[in-house]
Amino acid sequence: PWKGKRKPNGKAEKRGKQAFRRDIRERAEIYPEFEREFGHLEGDTIVGKHHKSAVITLVEKQSKAIITLQTNGRKASDIEQSLDRWLSQFPKHLFKSITFDCGKEFSNWKTISNQHDIDIFFADPGCPGQRGLNEHSNGLLRHHGLPKQMDFNGVSQKYLSAIADKRNRIPRKSLHYQTPYQVFLSYLKCLD
Repeated sequence: PWKGKRKPNGKAEKRGKQAFRRDIRERAEIYPEFEREFGHLEGDTIVGKHHKSAVITLVEKQSKAIITLQTNGRKASDIEQSLDRWLSQFPKHLFKSITFDCGKEFSNWKTISNQHDIDIFFADPGCPGQRGLNEHSNGLLRHHGLPKQMDFNGVSQKYLSAIADKRNRIPRKSLHYQTPYQVFLSYLKCLD
């Protein structure tokens, strides 16, 4: 019988941990209506072949719209640069929060948070269900064009957007048979 948590290949994790992160429980305190209001994202990375490349995935919780972003690498600076480029396209207070997992690739979260005036929270380690919508979306993206053995370094933003676009144009029962795009755009129109 095993005691304690099993380690893959019998080895303990040596890569370090995310320090000084904002706990996911703070999100419910700051945004008590976060389940029903637009502007809350869940984020992660999909890692490519040999763990050398990655794609950033975001899902807006209310519209269920999937966003895929190209990044130059898996380092925190690469992730920060891609998120900064994408968030800069939108009005400052459109997005209220992003919830990430505890990966080191999100260690520059304070810079992103300060630059775009957005709250960033982190799910508990080993609890992907706290960002269930994003995890489910990542599975769909893997199935529909971003398989595990794919090298994302040669993949264009156009290709990534086309895969997300395909998913975002499917009507959902949970959205009263509207597509994620229709719901997302309806919130953008409300801002005008």
